[in-house]
Amino acid sequence: MADTIRCPNCNVEIEVSAVLSAQLRAQLQKEVEAQARRKDEEIAKREENLGQREQVLDASRRTLDQQVAERVAQEQPRLLLEAEKKAQEAVALEVHDLTDQLNLAKNKLGEAQRSELQLRQERRDLEAQRHELELTVTRTIDVERAAIREEAKREAEEQNRLNVADKEKLITDLRGQIDDLKRIAEKGSPQARGEVMELELEELLRDLFPHDTIDAVPVGAHGGDILQRVHDNTGLDCGVILWEAKRTKNWSDGWLPKLRNDQRAAKAHVAVLTSEELPKGLETFGCIDGVWVTSRHCLTGLAAALRHGMIEAARTRRSLEGRRNKVELLYTYLAGSEFRQRIEGIVEAFMTLKDDLESEKRSMHRLWAKREKQLERAALNTAGLYGDLGGILGSSLPQIANLELAMIALETEPPALEPVGASDEDSRF
Repeated sequence: MADTIRCPNCNVEIEVSAVLSAQLRAQLQKEVEAQARRKDEEIAKREENLGQREQVLDASRRTLDQQVAERVAQEQPRLLLEAEKKAQEAVALEVHDLTDQLNLAKNKLGEAQRSELQLRQERRDLEAQRHELELTVTRTIDVERAAIREEAKREAEEQNRLNVADKEKLITDLRGQIDDLKRIAEKGSPQARGEVMELELEELLRDLFPHDTIDAVPVGAHGGDILQRVHDNTGLDCGVILWEAKRTKNWSDGWLPKLRNDQRAAKAHVAVLTSEELPKGLETFGCIDGVWVTSRHCLTGLAAALRHGMIEAARTRRSLEGRRNKVELLYTYLAGSEFRQRIEGIVEAFMTLKDDLESEKRSMHRLWAKREKQLERAALNTAGLYGDLGGILGSSLPQIANLELAMIALETEPPALEPVGASDEDSRF
C-alpha cells in the first residue's frame, strides 16, 4: 500500500508521491520560465545592438559610395584613355598574331600542296617501277621455267636410260643365273634326277586320270616305277599299265628286258618306258619288243591312247562275251571299205592339222601347243585303234600307208624351251 497523508481540511487522503511530483513540477516550471525570460531579454538586447550596428554600417557605406563616386569621377578620363590604349594595343597584337597565323597557314598550305604533288609523282613512279618489276619477274620466271623444264626433261631421260640399263643388266644377270641353275641341275645325280622325274610322272598321271589308281613302286623294289590301274567311268577294272621313267643322257638296250620282266612280275597288260634319250630309229614314240617307248613330249598323248585302248578293249571283251554275231558284224565292218574310208578321213584331217600347226606355231606358241596336244591325241587314238584292230583282225585288216609308225613320226628336232607363261600341263614334260 502506497504512503498516503490525510488532508486536515478536507479529510482526503493524498498519496505522498503524487504530492511530491506536483511540487517538483511546479518548481521546475518556475525555473524554466525564469530562464526563458532571461533569454528573451538577452535576445532583445542583441537585436538592439545589431540594429545600431546596421545603422552605423549603412552610414559608412553611404560615405564610402560617395567617396568612390567622387574618385571614379576624377579618375574616369584617365582610365578611359588607358583602357582605349590597352584595347588598341591588344587589337594590334591580335591582328599581328592573326597575320602571322595566316602567313604560317599559307606557307603550310604551299608545303602541303608541294608535298602532295611530290607524293603523287612518287606514286606514279612507284606504279611504273612496280609494273616494270612485274614484267621483269614474269620474264625471269618464264626463263627459269623453261630452264627447269629442260633440266627435268634431261633428268627424266637420264633416269629412263638408267632404268633401262638396270633392267637390261637384271635380265642379263637372271639369264646367267638360269643358265647356272640349268648346268647345276644337269650335273645332279642320275638317281635324284630320276626320282624327280618319277614324282612328276606320278603327279601328271593323277591329274590326267583321276578315276585310275596310281601306285608308286617303292624305291629299290623290283617292278618298275608306277603302276596305273585303269578304270572306266563305271569303276570297272580295265587293265594295268606299268610305267618306267629314265632321265639319262644315253639309251640302254638293257632297260627293255628288265621292264618286260617287271611287267610279268606285276601282271601288267602294258609296259611303258619314258626317257629323255630314245633308241636309234625312234623319234617320238613306238613299241619295241612289246614295250612302249616314248619321249617326254609325247607322254601325255601315248598315256591317253593306251588307256583309251584298254578301256575300249575291256568294253569289247565284255560286249563280245557270248555274242558271236556281233563279232562277225564287227569283222565285216572292219574288213570293209567304209572303215578304211573313215580311217583315211581321220588321217587326212591329221595331216591337215599338222600343216596348219607348222604355220601357226611361229606366231602363236600357245595355240600351237594346244593344237599339238590335240593332234597328238588324235594321232595316238587313231594309231591305237588301228593297232587294236590289227591285233584282232591280223592280216585281214586293210593296210593304210599313212598310219604306219614311220609315216606319222613327228619332227626330229628337239623340243624348244617352253616360253614364259606356258600352261602347267604343257610344261611338265
